[in-house]
Amino acid sequence: MSKLTEVFRYFSKLGFVAFGGPAAHVAMMEEDLVAKKKWMSEQEFLDYMGATNLIPGPNSTEMTMHCGYHRAGVKGLFVAGMSFIIPAVLLTLLVAIFFEKYSAIEWVVPIVNGIKAAVISFIAAAILKLGKKAVKSSTLLVLGLVVIAASFFGINEILCILAAGLVYMLTMQVIKKPSLNSLAILPAFAFLKMAYTPTTLFLIFLKVGLVLFGSGYVLFAYLDGELIEQAGWLTHPMLVEAIAIGQVTPGPVLSTATFIGYKIGGLQGALLATLGIFLPSFFYVWGLNKFVKQMQKSELLRNFLAAVNVAAVAVMVVVTLRMGQSILIDWKTIFICALSFFVYFYFKGINTLWIILGGATLGFLLSYV
Repeated sequence: MSKLTEVFRYFSKLGFVAFGGPAAHVAMMEEDLVAKKKWMSEQEFLDYMGATNLIPGPNSTEMTMHCGYHRAGVKGLFVAGMSFIIPAVLLTLLVAIFFEKYSAIEWVVPIVNGIKAAVISFIAAAILKLGKKAVKSSTLLVLGLVVIAASFFGINEILCILAAGLVYMLTMQVIKKPSLNSLAILPAFAFLKMAYTPTTLFLIFLKVGLVLFGSGYVLFAYLDGELIEQAGWLTHPMLVEAIAIGQVTPGPVLSTATFIGYKIGGLQGALLATLGIFLPSFFYVWGLNKFVKQMQKSELLRNFLAAVNVAAVAVMVVVTLRMGQSILIDWKTIFICALSFFVYFYFKGINTLWIILGGATLGFLLSYV
């Protein structure tokens, strides 16, 4: 069996069984590719993990690309990435078509509302977890509070996040005065804005894919500014639906872009959104794979990433509050949300799939009260 075939077979299988989010995906790869298949050493795997944290894009998806590249070269990179992404995209598209056809039916509405109310619990949990990890100093805490205020008053989320990263990075350079021997990556058209067309949809998701740092949960903070606040093509309840779908389908959480694209532009929109969100990662990994160790040594990149992570969590706080206003519309949804919080935090480590199923069941049962 050729190495390229090995890559295809492994990551195709992983794409269908990789539930649990990026941390679970990475754990599966470490167990299979380092401990069992011995495609690489533990240190090489850790080096790739460090690199994914320093560049934009979905971490676990970029890890599949690094591993594919390590095993079978450039072809392995593209085969691994596509093999991992395509199963999730196809399943998400099927769910999107189902939602489009049935979610407005009278008995389905309370089920969908229950799911949306339940989802808020693990979004809040993600904020707490990411916040504890990201806020490493009082300076970063203050920076996060400033970003919350800026986002609350309507400044674009992507602008808030990237500006925070640049300000903190440059401030730390001025304080410590090291030599400027490396540069952070900032796409020239990160703030592109234009009227609606299918091309615009593609460019918005491409822009997000180019600058998306952090976990898959951060995606909704970026899309809130782009598709809700600016374009007006999406609503907060629709965005929460997409987050829920990302939790119940295997593979990368960013396959939620497929669901959102379908909601906005049908099959064409699903294809364009998916292509836009994932395309940058292939080229980031392709271009930077050989510079993994140098990237990890860059103090500029580490400072930029530290601030971006804090700013992303700050934006998530504001967006979650807005979602709550749109979703918690009566005592039933408030009750489901509160109970979901209790279950999530009391039963540590519970799979979010059970939270979603519980919200759906309660939504249906309470509709008869």
